[in-house]
Amino acid sequence: MEIVQKKGSVKHTFTLHDNYFNFAFKDKSGSDDVDINYADLPKKSSIQIEENEWLRNVGYLWMVLGLGSSIYKYFTGNVFAGSFWFWIGLGCVLFATYSKIKYTVFKTEKGSIFIIQDDKHGYLVNELKERRLNQLRSWYADINPENDLETEIGKFEWLGQQGALSKEEVGNKIAQVQMLHNQNVSSETLN
Repeated sequence: MEIVQKKGSVKHTFTLHDNYFNFAFKDKSGSDDVDINYADLPKKSSIQIEENEWLRNVGYLWMVLGLGSSIYKYFTGNVFAGSFWFWIGLGCVLFATYSKIKYTVFKTEKGSIFIIQDDKHGYLVNELKERRLNQLRSWYADINPENDLETEIGKFEWLGQQGALSKEEVGNKIAQVQMLHNQNVSSETLN
């Protein structure tokens, strides 16, 4: 499945495969792509806003100059003063506001994943999180009898913290591990 997000000169492409996804981006600074396992996606994200602050601030300055000029024209009747700068400034502020991009950012070992907050954002984030939990369950939810008791209990508690297992499932897995560990200890003492 491929999901493409575009805003202005920024283009992000997410290609979702069974065990991993590819994040490709292209913007005015360059392009790149990276393959990431769903399980490597962190539980928490941050928000980053990309905007042209210089253009916005210059727009506000021109709007103030335009208002000042209009006020001056009103009181003096000067024909050369006018609100021209106000409208230029307003245009700059509107363009800066329209071109602002808000991202949800997931930081991974392979780099940051930027998801544009647009109409596809909610679906994409939910799909990535669901696939992450499924992959965590498939990788770690089975009991490994070769691990010691504390390691297995810690693993299942961690899966619960990640949301991959419910509290009930964590309790059941820990009970199974303890039972298996007690059986192994009993058989070792008999030998």
